[in-house]
Amino acid sequence: MKMKPKKTKFVLTVLTCLALILPAAHVEAAAITSNQTGTHDGYDYELWKDSGTTSMTLGSGGTFSCSWSDIGNALFRKGKKFDQTKTHQQLGNISISYGCNYQPNGNSYLCVYGWTTSPLVEFYIVDSWGSWRPPGATSKGTITVDGGTYDIYETTRVNQPSIQGNTTFQQYWSVRTATRTSGTISVSQHFNAWENLGMTLGNMYEVALTVEGYQSSGTADVYSHTLTIGGSGTGGGGTGGGGNTGSGTTVECESMATGGQYAQTISSPFSGVALYANNDYCSYSQYFANGTHNFSLKGASSGSSTASVDLVIGGVTKGTFTFSGTSPSVSTLNNISHGTGNQEVKLVVTNDTGQWDVYLDQLVIN
Repeated sequence: MKMKPKKTKFVLTVLTCLALILPAAHVEAAAITSNQTGTHDGYDYELWKDSGTTSMTLGSGGTFSCSWSDIGNALFRKGKKFDQTKTHQQLGNISISYGCNYQPNGNSYLCVYGWTTSPLVEFYIVDSWGSWRPPGATSKGTITVDGGTYDIYETTRVNQPSIQGNTTFQQYWSVRTATRTSGTISVSQHFNAWENLGMTLGNMYEVALTVEGYQSSGTADVYSHTLTIGGSGTGGGGTGGGGNTGSGTTVECESMATGGQYAQTISSPFSGVALYANNDYCSYSQYFANGTHNFSLKGASSGSSTASVDLVIGGVTKGTFTFSGTSPSVSTLNNISHGTGNQEVKLVVTNDTGQWDVYLDQLVIN
C-alpha cells in the first residue's frame, strides 16, 4: 500500500527565530494525470500512482484538488522537500493549517505525510480516512493536541519501496480518534511525542499534506493549506487564565513523556500534565543551537499553597518554577545556561510536602 516517491532537490533556509510561511499567490495549473513531481507557487508537489486513473490540479499556494478511480495505490501531495541535512528540531516548529472537501469511496487517508533519513522513516499524521482506519496495529500511546486525541503506532515495512529503493524501514503513525477535514496539525508536537516513545526520527526529507487512495475511488478539494516552518508552535493549548506564555519554541506538556508514580495527563484546568508526588515528571528531547535560553512554564497549583517544579536539562537542575494558587500563571527562568545539541528537558517535582500538586500546560523557550 505504499508509494515509490522520486526525489526533488530543494534547499530550504530557515532564519533563526523567524517563521517561514509559504506564499499563496493566485496561480493555477493544468491537471496532472500521470506520475510527476515539481514545484508550484512556493510548494513542492507530487502525484504518484502504480495504476489506474488519477487527476491532480494545482491551486494557489498549498491548495490542490484531485480525483482517483480504479487505482492500486495513489498519492497526491503538496508540501516541502528538504536537503536531508537538518533534523526537525534544527528546522524549527512545523505546522499545517488546512481545509479539505474530502470524499473517499473506499480505502483512503487524509494526512500529513513524509520521510526522514538516517534513520529511514516513513510517517503519517492521519486526520481522516475512508473505509478503514489505519494502520491495523497496537497503539503505543496517545497524544492530545489540536483539540483531539491521536493514537500512536509503529509498524515495519520489509523490503518495500521507499525513497532509497526497496528496503526495510519503520513507519510512524498518529491517527486521530475522531475524523476531521479542517484545522491545524501541529506536526512538531507529533514528532516530539514519537521521539519520547523511543521512535527516533532522522534528517528531514519531506513533509506534505497528502491524500492517499488504495484500491478505491474518490475526490478531494484542498481549498486551504498553509505550511509553516520555524518560529513558535501553537500546540493543543488549553483553557483558563494566565494567557499564552509568549513567542519562541512552544512545547505542550501533554505531548511530553510522563514518569513517576502518579504523573498523568489532564483536561482541567487546561489540557496538560499533573505531577502529584516527588519524582513525578514530564520530559522530551530538545535541540539547542546555542547554550543560553529563557524558559517560561505555564501551570497552576492544586490549592492555595505554592507549588514548584524543577527544570532539569541534560540531567542538571537549572532552576525552579513556582505557581501560587489555582489560577493558571506563567513562571519564568531567564538566562539559563545549558548544553547544546539534543538535550533531555525534564520538568520534575522534588520538594512536594503533600500539601499541593502541580498542573503544567506548556513550556516556551526563547
